[in-house]
Amino acid sequence: MMQDLFQSPDYYQLDDLLTEEHKVVRTATRDWVKKEVSPIIEDAAQKAEFPKSIIKGLGEIGAFGPYIPVEYGGAGLDQISYGLIMQEIERGDSGVRSTASVQSSLVMYPIWKYGNEAQRKKYLPKLATGEWMGSFGLTEPDHGSNPGGMTTNFKDKGDYYLLNGAKLWISNAPFCDVAVVWAKNEEGRIHGLLVERGMEGFTTPETHNKWSLRASATGELIFQDVKIPKENLLPGKNGLGAPLGCLDSARYGIAWGAIGAAMDCYDTALRYAKERIQFGKPIAAYQLQQKKLAEMITEITKAQLLAYRLGQLKNENRATTAQISMAKRNNVDMAIKIAREARQVLGAMGITGEYSIMRHMMNLESVITYEGTHDIHLLITGMDITGISAFK
Repeated sequence: MMQDLFQSPDYYQLDDLLTEEHKVVRTATRDWVKKEVSPIIEDAAQKAEFPKSIIKGLGEIGAFGPYIPVEYGGAGLDQISYGLIMQEIERGDSGVRSTASVQSSLVMYPIWKYGNEAQRKKYLPKLATGEWMGSFGLTEPDHGSNPGGMTTNFKDKGDYYLLNGAKLWISNAPFCDVAVVWAKNEEGRIHGLLVERGMEGFTTPETHNKWSLRASATGELIFQDVKIPKENLLPGKNGLGAPLGCLDSARYGIAWGAIGAAMDCYDTALRYAKERIQFGKPIAAYQLQQKKLAEMITEITKAQLLAYRLGQLKNENRATTAQISMAKRNNVDMAIKIAREARQVLGAMGITGEYSIMRHMMNLESVITYEGTHDIHLLITGMDITGISAFK
């Protein structure tokens, strides 16, 4: 069982910018991760199993829909609190944060924002506690970065909708109780549908043989003539902008989460460098190791400032999609580079499960691709500053 010795870096005293509520929320999440995630996560990753035992705890610490109003079972927290929760959970493991991100930003968020009151009251309280788990069906086998090309579709059959198609690379799919599925109607317009486990023709096979997010459950959503009750259509918003609005919220959480993974790698490398003796002194005394560590804390600090400011803008409903893209792309890129450098500080020990670094590095290879790839986010920024789309 791993001992969690993590100490959070705060080089620019950013804690001074946080409210007492922010600090309480972060401490509660950090303590829970140290107690419930760190001791089991290496074993879960080695076995490629999602530790379902932690779902109840994620609900109890408010990790599911932290910003959802209290009346629907959420914690009613602000966006910086949400970010800090994601940071602390990903410090434990990106796969666990993926589970919480999907539940919060991709399932609860669209039901809250695009659903009607009956849908909110039926689903949100159960999702907030983790009694029900959700998944988000947008990506298809042939349509990743171009979600508008989706072929999953539904037809109006009078009393119900008939849904056909398939979604791929879906976190939580193997055990989800409800899926928010995006599909085209007969006019080609994209709508959100709530598909519940047990509906005939709905299956969720698990994706195996992953080298990344091994402690997260990934799968497919397959629909073969699934009859969807008409009251399961999300009425509040349609078109591609509806799922993209959910992705904004998820990408924002990732921008914070990646900082947590980077912090853990940096903290591990710093402690190891101080303790590892070579040629009669700790390797932290050598210039090249100090260069690595100094660059790590610099990049973490820059990412913290980016995420914090973005959180302020989110709280004021002023954060743009392009700003969120910039933070997601920058912070994940920062984290994956720090993971690789930290692994080198540890030498051969860095590849073992005795330390978290190699697991973080493998996980971040997924994080840099999902919710918009590294290159796609670059083009979102490019389109924003030039006014010209490079997608078509």
